[in-house]
Amino acid sequence: MISETDIRSYADNGFLVVQNVLSAQEVAALRAVTDEFIARSREVSSHDAVYDLEPGHSAAEPRVRRIKTPHLQHAVYDGIARHPRILGILRKLVSPAIRFDTSKLNVKAANYGAAVEWHQDWAFYPHTNDDLAAVGVMMDDCEVENGPLLCIPGSHRGPVLDHHSDGEFCGAIDPSATEIDFGAAVPLTGPAGSISIHHVRTIHGSATNVSSKPRRLLLFQYRAADAWPLVGSQQPSWEEWQALMLCGDDPLLTPRSTAVPVRLPLPPSRHQGSIYENQRTLKNAYFAKSKVAV
Repeated sequence: MISETDIRSYADNGFLVVQNVLSAQEVAALRAVTDEFIARSREVSSHDAVYDLEPGHSAAEPRVRRIKTPHLQHAVYDGIARHPRILGILRKLVSPAIRFDTSKLNVKAANYGAAVEWHQDWAFYPHTNDDLAAVGVMMDDCEVENGPLLCIPGSHRGPVLDHHSDGEFCGAIDPSATEIDFGAAVPLTGPAGSISIHHVRTIHGSATNVSSKPRRLLLFQYRAADAWPLVGSQQPSWEEWQALMLCGDDPLLTPRSTAVPVRLPLPPSRHQGSIYENQRTLKNAYFAKSKVAV
């Protein structure tokens, strides 16, 4: 589903959008299941193992900003994580052998969906090499107005920036402490059924949804099978680790180590549970000051 030009673009920019990966029926199934989860959130009054809630959430007006580890919550989500078209693309961009990591579903409801401040996924979970990528499944049409993912071209080839505030990990970059041109960010837009792929070191974020349209993005994290975690993610049992193999040959006990920059996500954030909670201690929020995405 991707060309040599697409592969070069990903290598140069650190991100790519591929349209028409999921069928209309698959998108409809994702939306239906997600609607069920949002409806059930009326019974929840605070963050838990499934839901990360927006401020102002109530039974009368449910406001969910994230469904945690959706692949563990419903078979429809898990099936998309193993979708042959997605894996076929990843085998060309990341590695012939792919191991799954985890998932989340970021929900940006119309007119208020929360922003995510600039960050690099690599800051959260460094590995022995950086052949890792996140796939965003667009459940709705992603447009500039409804808070799409924004990526800084070529930033995956640069340094790992500091994601700390007052000496503690906060999962976000202080925009006043870097010379990054955030105005150069590219919005990853596309019709429902498209996917975005971004490299683990690509600087990215997303603005508040200021439109009347929802933006639900189902995110899956993948890694080359020979990329082993250092810190920052829960270490699975051996059986669980082996079960994460999705395609290709498992290198078993042979991690591949490359000379990539690493910063550790330590000391840990004082606010745990999600990136939204981590980022509460960031003093100089970018999107709180910006009214438009780019």
